[in-house]
Amino acid sequence: MHIGIDLGSRTIKLAAVKDGKLADWQVIESGFKPHQQSLDLLKAYPARQITATGYGRHLAHKHFARDIITEIKAHALGARHLFPECRTILDVGGQDSKVITLNNRGKVSNFQMNDKCAAGTGKFLEIMATSLGYSLDEFGAAAAEATTELVIGNMCAVFAESEVVSLKNDGTPAEDIARAVHMAVVERLFAMLQRTGLAGEVIFSGGVANNRFIVQQLEQKLGCPVLVPQVPTIVGALGAALYQAV
Repeated sequence: MHIGIDLGSRTIKLAAVKDGKLADWQVIESGFKPHQQSLDLLKAYPARQITATGYGRHLAHKHFARDIITEIKAHALGARHLFPECRTILDVGGQDSKVITLNNRGKVSNFQMNDKCAAGTGKFLEIMATSLGYSLDEFGAAAAEATTELVIGNMCAVFAESEVVSLKNDGTPAEDIARAVHMAVVERLFAMLQRTGLAGEVIFSGGVANNRFIVQQLEQKLGCPVLVPQVPTIVGALGAALYQAV
């Protein structure tokens, strides 16, 4: 059995691969000591070869992982395993977003990352949702109920929150503000996809891929389907596990 662990900014994802197939997976909060959280998680998998990826991969290598690979390579392996025709990967997690393009053999040909700012990430959506009194699960559904197309002018999390508060205090319906926030994220992700270049099937991974409103709006902007894995958060962990399994 091969184990892949993706130590992200918000969560730890584990994928277990046996005989080339996903056998099990887990997602837990990173907590204050992510390496200890990972070690506790690994107790259920006594026979293992471990490859780590994500922000905490070097910490994992120090404590328990045999190998480490970059998030770019991990997501390429994971997405290609789930969708063999995959050529473009959009991954949006808690604190970064990335676009990866692959050649026809599944090798990385180009990528772009937004890891210097929370704009367009899960954290940005979480801050905005909290400001409007929604849970993350409610936020996308609220955006779909909007009746007015507003525009949020600032993607800095701090300034955007101030803009949201001002709109709210002016009596703007919360669902209209929710839609504006979502569309600002969609525009940012669309721009990243355009700059990196689109090819073949577009796969959307990471926690933000669970937001159906964002998926639908991206499909409209791109003019093509956006494919979401059954569990979009574990694509990187799956790729890490496959690194040793292939």
